[in-house]
Amino acid sequence: MKLLVTGGAGYIGSVVSDQLCTAGHEVVVLDDLSTGHRDAVPAGARLVEGTLRDLAFEVLDGAGFDAVLHFAARSLVGESVERPGLYWDKNLGESLALLDAMRRAGVSRIVFSSTAATYGEPESAPILETDPTRPTNPYGASKLAIDTALTEYARLHGIGGVSLRYFNVAGARGRFGERHATETHLIPIVLQVATGARDKVFMHGDDYPTPDGTCVRDYIHVVDLGVAHLLALESCRPGVHKIFNLGNGAGFSVREVIEVCRQVTGHPIPAEVGPRRAGDPAVLVASSDRIRSELGWKPERDLRAMVADAWAFARHGLAS
Repeated sequence: MKLLVTGGAGYIGSVVSDQLCTAGHEVVVLDDLSTGHRDAVPAGARLVEGTLRDLAFEVLDGAGFDAVLHFAARSLVGESVERPGLYWDKNLGESLALLDAMRRAGVSRIVFSSTAATYGEPESAPILETDPTRPTNPYGASKLAIDTALTEYARLHGIGGVSLRYFNVAGARGRFGERHATETHLIPIVLQVATGARDKVFMHGDDYPTPDGTCVRDYIHVVDLGVAHLLALESCRPGVHKIFNLGNGAGFSVREVIEVCRQVTGHPIPAEVGPRRAGDPAVLVASSDRIRSELGWKPERDLRAMVADAWAFARHGLAS
């Protein structure tokens, strides 16, 4: 297939682009490189530099694309609270431009990399696709708005879409890994202590109603996430928008993550307990039952594999 990958120079987009190229697909990456990296685009893919608003139709029109995989987004919760207009403009505004370009160009399939932040603070765990969506920040709200737009484009214009909602992604695939200018994810932050970039890691609260008192969060390996996107692509049907959660079903506590990082790196990784962060739920875990039953997807790589691959990438730009 000929596929357009938006945001394919970013962490997840580059991994999926590489997987697509390996599978023999023709891949074009559209990325403005505002947060992505030119050298993260796989050698087998062609990069078009620019925004969705400016170039989506120009790239898609008459070029014979079979589908779009949409990763381009701003994704920092804190930044979204400080600059909500940026998130509505970049996430929703450019996604609407992409959907309209697809409609005009006659491209009828899209897989959207959404987020479990659309659910907000859940009433129970694990989270189901049928649970209420009550995002607590502009990032989650903008992603939920895109999901709503996809439902409407499916109903009104026959586009077939799949949205994948997940929490934390970790690990790497070969030279494709996580490198953010502002790092907010726990595993890379902990590994920065092992590399000497940080002195210690902070745990925000140790008195939560969880087995070890620290927050429990869902993690999936970026390669498993990529496999889910490829399966979702195959399942797209005209006029239907489906939503699937992705998760490991149980989650890992902050203490568990730090301990696995110690084991993998051989570094003591000093950890200090600080006060709770406002609005941090004790447990955030998504159920993958629907995608398991309908598409046959399940996570194959455990927390140790995620940390080991992230550690290999952090040290050498390589992962197993």
